Amino acid sequence: MLKTRTTRPGWAPSAPGNHLYLDMAPVLPATLGALRSSEFTSARVGRSVKDELRENLIARLRARAGVKSEDAPLFPGIVGYEDTVIPQLVNAVLSRHNFILLGLRGQAKSRILRALTTLLDPYIPAVAGSEVRDNPYAPISKFSRDLIARLGDETPIVWLTPEDRYVEKLATPDVTVADLIGDVDPIKAARSNQDLGSELTMHYGLLPRANRGIFAINELPDLAGKIQVALFNIMQEGDVQIKGYPVRLLLDLAIVFSANPEDYTARGKIVTPLKDRIGSEIRTHYPENVEEGIRITAQEAWTERASAKTKSAIEIPRYVRQVVEQIAFSAREDKKVDKRSGVSQRLPITTMELVVSNAERRALLHGEDLAVARVGDIYAALPGITGKIELEYEGEVRGADTVVREIIRAAVAHVFDLYFAETKTQQIEQWFNLGGTVQLNDAQASAGSLAELKQIQGLFEKLTSLEIDEKSRPEIAVSAAEFLLEGMYAHKRLSRTEERSFSAGERKQRIEDAARNSERMREREAERDDQARSRTRRGFN
Repeated sequence: MLKTRTTRPGWAPSAPGNHLYLDMAPVLPATLGALRSSEFTSARVGRSVKDELRENLIARLRARAGVKSEDAPLFPGIVGYEDTVIPQLVNAVLSRHNFILLGLRGQAKSRILRALTTLLDPYIPAVAGSEVRDNPYAPISKFSRDLIARLGDETPIVWLTPEDRYVEKLATPDVTVADLIGDVDPIKAARSNQDLGSELTMHYGLLPRANRGIFAINELPDLAGKIQVALFNIMQEGDVQIKGYPVRLLLDLAIVFSANPEDYTARGKIVTPLKDRIGSEIRTHYPENVEEGIRITAQEAWTERASAKTKSAIEIPRYVRQVVEQIAFSAREDKKVDKRSGVSQRLPITTMELVVSNAERRALLHGEDLAVARVGDIYAALPGITGKIELEYEGEVRGADTVVREIIRAAVAHVFDLYFAETKTQQIEQWFNLGGTVQLNDAQASAGSLAELKQIQGLFEKLTSLEIDEKSRPEIAVSAAEFLLEGMYAHKRLSRTEERSFSAGERKQRIEDAARNSERMREREAERDDQARSRTRRGFN
């Protein structure tokens, strides 16, 4: 909340032309008299919140006419909804609807609601000291009316920013009517010698305090039924009643909600009369393809960590980004994962951060100035994955770690085919079949791992699709080579231990095991034949 100032450092709600009123006065009025003589007229200040959102959205759409949505997104930071959710959101705002976002966890519902503040005016005036942020031209509270009657043009004015005008509440079963609407404050009544039914004795809840702004309720079904009923009058008539007293406040609010569709049966439900008063129901979704997921993860994950203290740069190969994102897509399709709960987009974000951290740790341990993420680092990120998926009964029986490792292996196989589907790896397999083994772990520096990998005949010739050559740095070359070996392991052409030691493929090992078993069986049969002949000779004697 601002008193008076000429500019707002750091505030850039949108580009010029996105708001209807951006040509603000050089000095914001500090009193009601100054406000009346300024360009902040009664008509301009008296617009409803929904009209304000609508007019500023129209101005923003006109400014973006003929411009691709990718070049100038309507809501910066919202990725993958340009052709699905955003058009429905625009229609809801243009229709002046209260709306609800329905979607599984990790689908940017809260971010979309908070992005609505970019459609609010940079600042609006309010009566100083008013709990309900009264419009100076048309106050609704007795406090402000009495103050203006007493001070007139000298009534002090404060200025509200878009952040001040956004109020968010996470719905929980213990939320009460007093929390949202308000209650009578007997202490205030005793101190001011006012009757309990006086408006001046009321302690207002979140909704009245959000007057002239946006009020968002997350996870709406978690609200008790009687609390949802208390919202009826506000959404239909725009007023509140407290404790049965004739206190009526004609609130100006844009009320928006978010909910998880699973909540309708898991924890609660949205009562039908309230649902009927919600103008638009907008369904969100997960990224439709891996590329959209990569854009979201690159935007949200904390990966830019280079500093003077660490003295190491960080590089994330594209195939690592693809594998991390493919994990989420594979998990959403896996039968052992509960699809009703969903797989949050936070999974690849936290996984990527852990992958980078493991690469950073390895570089620091060996004094390397370049930390390159590897596919093997994804297995070190298991703690960031297991906690973000809910398993079906079959998955619970097998265990979260086992299920996640299988999902990672499937993701690696999928991305491997994008690069090496036509690559012949028989020469590499033959090297391992002849008894060759190689171990890649964090205990060895990249230069040492590279020297060990160069023993594998034909390995680096197969990495041209990853743009690896003799000039590539050891950290980058080792990462690419490990990706190839991990892909061969995912397709069961090689075997790998938990210590990350690669050896001959499972098929080769099965053949060798079968041969050894056959040899042992022949030896046992020969021993039984010898024993039988020995007993026969003793019998004739």
